[in-house]
Amino acid sequence: MAVSIVTQTQTTLWDSVVEHTKVLQEKGGDPLLWAIQLSSSLNSAGVSLPSTEVAHLLISHICWENNVPITWKFLEKALAGKIVPPLLVLALLSRRVITSRQFRPAAYRLFMELLKRYAFSFSSQINGQNFQKVMKSVDDVLHLSQIFGIQACEPGVLVVEFVFSIVWQLLDATLDDEGLLELTPEKEPRWATRPHDMELDGHDSFDGKRIEHNERLHKTNMDLAVELIGQFLQNKVTSKLLYLACQNMPSHWGDFIQRLRLLAENSSVLRSSKLLSPEFLLQLISDKQKLLSRKCKTSSQQEFHAVLASGSLTSCASQCYGASRSALWLPIDLILEDAMDGYQVTATSAIDTLAGLVKSLQAVNGTTWHDAFLGLWIAALRLVQRERDPIEGPVPRTDTRLCILLCITTLVVVALIEEEELALIDEAEHSPTNQWKEKQVGGKRRKDLISSLQILGDYEGLLTPPQSVIFVANQAAAKAMMFVSGLTVGSGYFECINMSDMPMNCSGNLRHLIVEACIARNLLDTSTYFWPGYVNGRVNQIPHGMPGQVPGWSSLMKGAPLTPSMINALVTAPASSLAELEKIFEIAINGSDDEKISATTILCGASLIRGWNIQEHTVQFVIRLLSPPVPADFSEDESHLMRYAAMLNVLLIGIASVDCVQIFSLHGLVPQLAGALMPICEVFGSCVSNVSWTLTTGEEISPHTVFSNAFILLLRLWRFNHPPLEHVVGDVPPVESQLTPEYLLLVRNSQLVSFGNTPSDHNRSRRLATVTSPSSTQPIFVESFPKLELWYRQHQACIASTLSGLVHGTPVHQIVDVLLNMMFRKMNKGGSQSLAPVASGSSSSSGPGEDASLRLKLPAWDILEAVPFVLDAALTACSHGRLSPRELATGLKDLADSLPASLATIVSYFSAEVTRGVWQPAFMNGTDWPSPAANLSNVEEQIKRILAATGVDVPSLVAGGSSPATLPLPLAAYVSFTITFKLDRASERFLDLAGPALETLAAGCPWPCMPIVASLWTQKVKRWSDFLVFSASRTVFHHNSDAVVQLVKSCFTATLGLNASPISNCSGVGALLGHGFGHFHGGFSPVAPGILYLRVYRSIRDIMFMTEEILCLLMQSVREIAGEGLLKEKMEKLKKTKYGMRYGQVSLATAMTRVKVAASLGASLVWLSGGLSLVQSLIKETLPSWFISAHGSEQEEGCRGMVAMLRGYALAYFAILCGTFAWGVDSKSSASKRRPKILRAHLEFMASVIDGNITLGCDLATWRAYVSGFVSLMVACTPTWMLEVEVDLLKRLSKGLRQCNEEELALALLGRGGGWAMGAAAELIIESEL
Repeated sequence: MAVSIVTQTQTTLWDSVVEHTKVLQEKGGDPLLWAIQLSSSLNSAGVSLPSTEVAHLLISHICWENNVPITWKFLEKALAGKIVPPLLVLALLSRRVITSRQFRPAAYRLFMELLKRYAFSFSSQINGQNFQKVMKSVDDVLHLSQIFGIQACEPGVLVVEFVFSIVWQLLDATLDDEGLLELTPEKEPRWATRPHDMELDGHDSFDGKRIEHNERLHKTNMDLAVELIGQFLQNKVTSKLLYLACQNMPSHWGDFIQRLRLLAENSSVLRSSKLLSPEFLLQLISDKQKLLSRKCKTSSQQEFHAVLASGSLTSCASQCYGASRSALWLPIDLILEDAMDGYQVTATSAIDTLAGLVKSLQAVNGTTWHDAFLGLWIAALRLVQRERDPIEGPVPRTDTRLCILLCITTLVVVALIEEEELALIDEAEHSPTNQWKEKQVGGKRRKDLISSLQILGDYEGLLTPPQSVIFVANQAAAKAMMFVSGLTVGSGYFECINMSDMPMNCSGNLRHLIVEACIARNLLDTSTYFWPGYVNGRVNQIPHGMPGQVPGWSSLMKGAPLTPSMINALVTAPASSLAELEKIFEIAINGSDDEKISATTILCGASLIRGWNIQEHTVQFVIRLLSPPVPADFSEDESHLMRYAAMLNVLLIGIASVDCVQIFSLHGLVPQLAGALMPICEVFGSCVSNVSWTLTTGEEISPHTVFSNAFILLLRLWRFNHPPLEHVVGDVPPVESQLTPEYLLLVRNSQLVSFGNTPSDHNRSRRLATVTSPSSTQPIFVESFPKLELWYRQHQACIASTLSGLVHGTPVHQIVDVLLNMMFRKMNKGGSQSLAPVASGSSSSSGPGEDASLRLKLPAWDILEAVPFVLDAALTACSHGRLSPRELATGLKDLADSLPASLATIVSYFSAEVTRGVWQPAFMNGTDWPSPAANLSNVEEQIKRILAATGVDVPSLVAGGSSPATLPLPLAAYVSFTITFKLDRASERFLDLAGPALETLAAGCPWPCMPIVASLWTQKVKRWSDFLVFSASRTVFHHNSDAVVQLVKSCFTATLGLNASPISNCSGVGALLGHGFGHFHGGFSPVAPGILYLRVYRSIRDIMFMTEEILCLLMQSVREIAGEGLLKEKMEKLKKTKYGMRYGQVSLATAMTRVKVAASLGASLVWLSGGLSLVQSLIKETLPSWFISAHGSEQEEGCRGMVAMLRGYALAYFAILCGTFAWGVDSKSSASKRRPKILRAHLEFMASVIDGNITLGCDLATWRAYVSGFVSLMVACTPTWMLEVEVDLLKRLSKGLRQCNEEELALALLGRGGGWAMGAAAELIIESEL
């Protein structure tokens, strides 16, 4: 009842308001008096002002029955007297007036005049009474929440959406009035700007004069509407509000900007405007950031932004160039060179890692994609040029470097371009006006790729091909030349002709190969061949005298059989297309036994190593062949893998080289390779060796052969032989120590489950052949392979503790006796004492002369289970003098020859025993054990030469007096054993495991064990001597943490050129990485410090210590940059010259560029050394601790002012770069899921300092520069990060920035914080009106 009475009372009140208005309207009463009387009556009735109901009543009254001047005056007085809310009135009028503007131009003019008065100031409105009710009414009228997808639940959000909608309505109305809406794809306005049919009938007819007057007024209105649009884009408040719309409503903003450009390019009204020109309008909308601030305040932060914007590559990109902008790309050089470390494979794809790195550097350096692609290509080219003569040893060589340049780098570019184009497609599909996007042929990144490759031709020194690919480069140049000449040849043409027969100069370079790789992946087309300077002329005719048919890929595709000559041709020449690979794969699966072996041999030939244009397909085919399908006539009595034994063996040998393993690692296929090898190991290791297979070459193989090849390859995929100490010393484990079988299978299962879930995965799967899809996507675990798991657990137990558990009479004990008799049968025949393990409690059960062929009938897993006990017995016998060192080495060699897989257990056992320290040292005196004396002094000289550039002291190797060198007994035994191997092709795949294991084993022993090992190898095996001497030089850093610090300091000094002479000015990447190992025939030259660090850091155990040292060295480098004379001298000149300000700005820019390089180097070293965990520890703990701690050096004279500011900016770059390297700039990597927690913790620390809850120990100028720089970089370079931070935390930071006179940065921080923060940002803008 009460509600009914109130409703009736209100109805009566509103009726009286309307009636009173009509009466005064008819009498021509005073509008001011009307407003006073209305306000009084509303107050008496208890109506809160401003009133939304009165606004609705007045607009309904005016439109359109009372559209006369006096009612508009009533409305104006109601607005002035705050009787009605301006936002609601303007919203209501926009819905009524704009659609009727052509028939009621006076009303449209009055509406725009009201916009001028009330649409540029909002502070009093949002702070007034009833604004929540006003917000809801405006939203209901304009449907803002529904249209923009952001709930207008906060005053700031509503104001942003309101301003955006009003400007857009004016824009649509103007386009409609000029007939330009017809040029839009949908030919319709986005907002209601045209009258409805029912409204057309209600207009009065006018005489000719009135029509003419309306036409003039209509034209004037068009001018005013255009000027209003310009005012909204220029006004201090509304331009910032539109910036927020730009940031938080990207799809709507894109449509709006398209129409605005249409207006600028086609509007006659705009061209005739005296206040706004088309060029100025385009300038206003050309950059989002320009909308943020038209009048920037002067502060140090603007100077920072000026330097931040400079990031383009300079023309110098040779091996030695200064610490200039081009050096900002050195993280790419470092990550590429790091990939050449053959000791370690990775579980993740280098393509994904590099793509994330390039995106991070492009964002933080603020460069174009042209510069980013150019930096990537130059880094990859430098990688190839850096090592023309690699040392012999188990390290990747030129083939891996070319793989990185021509395949991996190209696939990185593919990923980056696809990412942009998929985003454009997605945007088009979700845009209301997607026809705009349909006109786009490709994204900007594709165009920038083309321009980068065009300019790449200027770097001739980097484009010289290695000797091994000159012929292929010349072929690529000849292909382009013949195409330009209009001569069409088949794909098999170059298989049939020698390049010397070509009647023109076809001198090719690495750019020709890069272009061919890009064309093969549809990044470029053949129009590339017409680039200026790409070819050196034309040819008029195809050379004659070609043979009709030669063996090759084209012949195979025409149906030619796999004859020996054909097989040889296909092995030596890579396939040129996916179709050719698919043909070979089908033969390998469905052909005869001989054809399967031949096809497998072909697949593992040049197509795998040098088939850069199709390599991503080849590696997938190989993985698939390792898990062949079950034959139709498969019997359950045996594994179907036994049927493929010969093919699998060829495959395993074919992919066993260091380069091949590294290629699989670069493609991110190590987890899948491990998953394919484990079933092979399980099956063939469980077979009794009473079957064999004969290859086409006549060689006979057994299950032991297949097992050994698979098992040794599997073990090379993780650091199986490293002692447990590596995993427990320090708070953060080394970056790659997590590579275990469990981890590899976890990654493998995750890859197979998640692949195809994203648009980029769909695109990648379309590029890859369908036949290479995995045969099974079912997850597998170590427990899926009982025999492998048993060995693995025994291996872990062997490392952790001494051997135990051998029981007399068990099968294992019997195998131990058999193996000992086999290994030392000559000694046994001489009547020597049995070597059976003492722990067994009995003598050997086999007589000295028993035939050891029994071993061939035992499963390999059973033999491996017994090997640790065999080794323990042999080493114990040697230590007690019952077995000579020579007999021990020979026996170990016999064991490895009979079952090569036992090499793994030999490595495992000796690695574990060295760490125990229970064995007596072996005296390397030349009598019992080999002596290194003849070469030890030479090795010392070589090591000193290698480390000459670092300033690190090398401890003396030559002992004083007559004391011979000593090694721990297990190490002496192992090195003597490895020396017995012949370095031939058959042994190479096993030495690729034994060699790095030898270095790891020796490096873990006291100095100078590794140099002694190198000396012994130099005497016995010449080919690997340089490799081991270089390895010996690395162990200097294993035993001396001060040497590591000195090495890192050398990296900073070389990169920044701090000690370089003014004449040479050699710094940057050239000084940091030099020419690889510095190897020359017969010795070494000084090795660049960056190369040394990349080969050392994995052995640093206390990695947290390194983080603090890198941070200190970064600060020291900043001080040296500032104190080198650059700033001091120019600041003095600043006082003496009228051009001083310009001089000072150049000085700051120069210093900031070098500071950025230093931060980039520091961030790269931290990321490489410790990966994600170390970066997170740095940001969460190390940096806050540094800011809190006092730094005595800061109190020194000259350390304040500019130096303090540069330190803050250096730390900002350092922190942001570390974060982007580890997490990425977006949310696409799995590591990005860990970012929010760490980022919030760091920002919480910053906010707490700002709030005064934490006291700083560092210089205040350093802290302010850090906060300003960090937030600036985060806003400009990593906007995705902002969306992961709570709005309240952003508000606290924003408040602190305003206190530091950084209003624009405070606003940008909130503006990037997403829809929830947009309201706070808008309120901050509105507050600035006051």
